[in-house]
Amino acid sequence: MRDDKPILIIDDDLVDAMTIKRAFKDINVTNPIDLVGNGEEALEHLRNHDRIKPCLIFLDLNMPKMNGIEFLRILRQDDDLNMIPVIILTTSKDEHDKVGSFKLGISGYIVKPVDYGKFVDVIRTIKDYWTYSELPR
Repeated sequence: MRDDKPILIIDDDLVDAMTIKRAFKDINVTNPIDLVGNGEEALEHLRNHDRIKPCLIFLDLNMPKMNGIEFLRILRQDDDLNMIPVIILTTSKDEHDKVGSFKLGISGYIVKPVDYGKFVDVIRTIKDYWTYSELPR
């Protein structure tokens, strides 16, 4: 990505989280990666003032304790955190999830490809966009 700030992955499925980390490594993303398992842990992580705020959040929707939509609602109301770009990376193809996520100001909604090669292509596209985009972040 453009800077060396961390990327936060919020996903309760350890295999999916490791797949994301592996894809980052395969395409030479060198940002530190932080991983949490649900929305509650993510808010605690983000509100810890000793941590550097991430440049980007990858968010799963279907998680225990606090799901992705609940997390987004709280994140977008927090003046210290609401400008962090969030990309939904989920298995949900539900139109309600997609519309609800965009209403909460996400930067992208991606259904996780099953094929690893296609998954890497998706992550590479995200990397290229966030590396070369001139949009404020």
